[in-house]
Amino acid sequence: MPAHRADEASILKVLAYFDIFQYPLTKYEISQFLDKPFTETNLDELLQQLLTTQTIFLYHNFYSLHHNPLPAHRRKVGNLRAEKMLPKAFKIGSFLFRFPFVRAIAISGSLSKNFADEKADIDYFIITRANRLWIARTIMHLFKKLTFITGHQHYFCMNYYIDEEALLINDQNIFTAMEIVTLVPVCGKAVLDNFFTINSWSSRFFPSFIKAHLQSEKTVKPWYKRFAEWVFDNNTGDHWEKWMLKITSYRWEKKSRKGKLNKNGHIMKLITGKHFAQSNPGAFQEKVLALYQQKLIDLKLI
Repeated sequence: MPAHRADEASILKVLAYFDIFQYPLTKYEISQFLDKPFTETNLDELLQQLLTTQTIFLYHNFYSLHHNPLPAHRRKVGNLRAEKMLPKAFKIGSFLFRFPFVRAIAISGSLSKNFADEKADIDYFIITRANRLWIARTIMHLFKKLTFITGHQHYFCMNYYIDEEALLINDQNIFTAMEIVTLVPVCGKAVLDNFFTINSWSSRFFPSFIKAHLQSEKTVKPWYKRFAEWVFDNNTGDHWEKWMLKITSYRWEKKSRKGKLNKNGHIMKLITGKHFAQSNPGAFQEKVLALYQQKLIDLKLI
């Protein structure tokens, strides 16, 4: 493939991925997600060439694969809604960090990409102390049950847990790389920095992406967090950890077998292991990767 065609393909691959979510991009965002770095002049020339051939389109400073202004308008509305939600997300994330054995909190999902639709949840990525993930998750989800009373459960979507024993994400593909680099750190600077370092493989997909990092933070634990960790820091805690994993896995397997649906109409499913817990409604990752593959085929990029 000629060099200029390969460079155009890099841009189209970025737009193709975000087109899955009907999310057009600014020039700066395109530069962040390219699979190789371009100079600003080179990127400008390539974008103009693609616009001239009507391979891509520009509306309100957003580039898209479609001759349609509606996704740009939808994005602007979603960005404004996200800006209003983010302060609340940081406040809740800081609160969740005070739970026992929690070592780091980051905002994930669509909000981490500065977008929120009218039904948006606040999703969190949580790292716990090694071998205490299931105690931490159980306590946090017992609290979440209380939020259903006030109708605020969508602010506490704790969808992905790992512990310090398993910081490396094994599914190394464009989807997981995207989710890693766009995480918005809330609390736990040292642990999150270590997580990003261990998962530096994500830079193979997005070598120019500038990750967000916490600059500094206070690390004082509240007394009740210290006390609860002391209570479970023994053989009894080890027993509870194993029991909570076993019980939770059984309950979720039962929900899946019965075909219970979440609010979005997807079968409720939780992928569990000793060092991780991951919600997988509708096998979202697999669907995104399949759609992305098809878009690359349609664009004759593979």
